[in-house]
This record gives sequence, C-alpha cells and structure tokens, in this order.
Amino acid sequence: MKTRISIITFAIICHLGIAQKGQINIEQDQKINELIGLYKSPKEDSEYYRIQVGFGSSKKAQEIKSNVEIDFPQLASKTVFESPTYRVRVGRFKTKLEAERNFMEVRAKYPDAMLLKPKKSTK
Repeated sequence: MKTRISIITFAIICHLGIAQKGQINIEQDQKINELIGLYKSPKEDSEYYRIQVGFGSSKKAQEIKSNVEIDFPQLASKTVFESPTYRVRVGRFKTKLEAERNFMEVRAKYPDAMLLKPKKSTK
C-alpha cells in the first residue's frame, strides 16, 4: 500500500514538474537604453585628449555649449554628466600636440578651460 502511494505521489510530482511550461515576455523601458548610452559615452572618449570648457547645472552647461559652438564651430562639443555636475567638453584629439594647440586657442576665450588627458585603458 505504501509503495502504491509513493508511486502515485511520485507520478503526480513528475507530471506537475513537466506541466509547468510558460513564456516570459520582458518589457523594458526605453529610458534604460538611454541610460546605457550615457554610461558608455564617457568610456568611448577615454582614448582621446579633450578640452573641458566649463561645468555647472544642466541649464548653465547648455549655455556654455551654445557659446562654444559659436566660438569654435570646428570643434565638436559635448555635454557629459558626471555626478553632481554637467561638464562641457570639446574636441577629440589623438595626439597631445594637436590637443595643446587647440587648448591654447580655447583657453584664450575660456580661461577656466582644462586639457583632459586620455584615461589608461585596462585591456
């Protein structure tokens, strides 16, 4: 009798284990992809020299960026958020010489500008 109950119980458990089939749908907010893009963007520029022109709140950074685009249209400008401020950076220079030449021009107009060295890669 105990053997039959054990066999029946085992058969029911096996049937329930096999019967659990389903489909999983993951709905992801689009903002997650945007955040991933923001996270990746500073890392993509880590091989280049850049010039940081200014920083501040989002509004102040946008004003600085607009002025930089007028003053130096040949240099690509970018606003980067690094907690707790937004930073405005221009240029992507492979060599230190090229970066320093442009830095001298930018610094004449924006005295608080800083030349940022590339980060060492961890490959």
